[in-house]
Amino acid sequence: MTIQMPVGRPVPRLWVPAADPAGQRTKADVFAAILTAGPLSRTEVAQQLGLSQSTVTKIVNPLMDAGYLVEDASAAAEGAVGRPRRMLQVRTELHLVVGVKIGPSKVTAVLTDLGAQVLARWEQPLTDRRIDAVVAATAQGVKELLASVPGSAERMLGLGVGVSGHVDPAAGLCRYSALMGWHDEDVAGPLAAATGLPVAVGNDVNTLVVAEQWFGHGRDTESFAVVTVGPGVGCGLLLGGRLHLGRTGLAGEFGHMPLDPTGPVCSCGNTGCLEALVSYGAVLRRLREAGLAGCDDIEQAVALARSGRGPDSKTALAAFAAAGDALGRGLAGLCNLLNLEKIVLAGEGAAVQDLFGPAMAASLREHAFSTAAADCEVIVDAVTDDLWARGAACLVIRDAVQS
Repeated sequence: MTIQMPVGRPVPRLWVPAADPAGQRTKADVFAAILTAGPLSRTEVAQQLGLSQSTVTKIVNPLMDAGYLVEDASAAAEGAVGRPRRMLQVRTELHLVVGVKIGPSKVTAVLTDLGAQVLARWEQPLTDRRIDAVVAATAQGVKELLASVPGSAERMLGLGVGVSGHVDPAAGLCRYSALMGWHDEDVAGPLAAATGLPVAVGNDVNTLVVAEQWFGHGRDTESFAVVTVGPGVGCGLLLGGRLHLGRTGLAGEFGHMPLDPTGPVCSCGNTGCLEALVSYGAVLRRLREAGLAGCDDIEQAVALARSGRGPDSKTALAAFAAAGDALGRGLAGLCNLLNLEKIVLAGEGAAVQDLFGPAMAASLREHAFSTAAADCEVIVDAVTDDLWARGAACLVIRDAVQS
């Protein structure tokens, strides 16, 4: 299946992240500020981002020339005295984007406008994790989404994809994903060939960082982390207002921080990683080691821990508390190293924060240095798959306005 693009429009293999000089505000910053807080005047943009008005004008003009921003004098605040301010707002209807979250059990895709507002969604269980099967499922999802909104193919900007593990955005490759069982898989190339769209690929937690920065708890925050807990443990970092990827996209592999040299083997093959102590698999392993029968999946373990029925319930609670203690030690290391403003706890595990949260909070306080724990606000956000997919769409939007 190939989606037809407008005649004469080049179809690159992937979106290469645009240059982002350290310490300099970019077109993407200005676009995001106007998108999330607009309409804004140039003066308000300058104040919000700490820029001079001349710098804002230099950034805004090419965005207006490209049609991403428009001026609307009527959007000025009512009652304003004197000459009306020219208010900037995003032309959200200009283009459409598809954002995709690829997980071990399903693929979730959304069709959004330039404001990353969902116009249509699609979801399909994933029974075959091989790259060819995942590409075929994702391409089918794109086809069905575009068919659901008439005229969308002509307005398509690109396809953003989030997948777990070590993802190299510049190469469009998934270097390694334990959850998907992938090693050096080309994600962008086959998807671009199957859909006819430019493709941006990123680590799925990093896409969630962008979504939280634009629409969630990361707004007006210069340094925060999103930590996900569930089948695995992931982390994405925003430092100095920038998504921190590292040299090849490997930054933020928090789940593979070595904590216990005598601990269990992790999914990555190493011993005693944080993920091997905190994930759903770690909780179930502790229950098996305690001789507890009948807890074959995490839903049963959660129900037992919350039941309050005798010693088995206490055993289940202890398993979650041990995971919380290990997570707290890991978060303390993150706070000690980076002195973050916020940590957003997300992923499937956010829904069972009542079981691991108290032990996590105590461990974080115990192991944090000086004021590192007090400086950092920990927020639990049980986000839906749609927000992950919107974050993937934001990758395309961000790179398009930045180029």
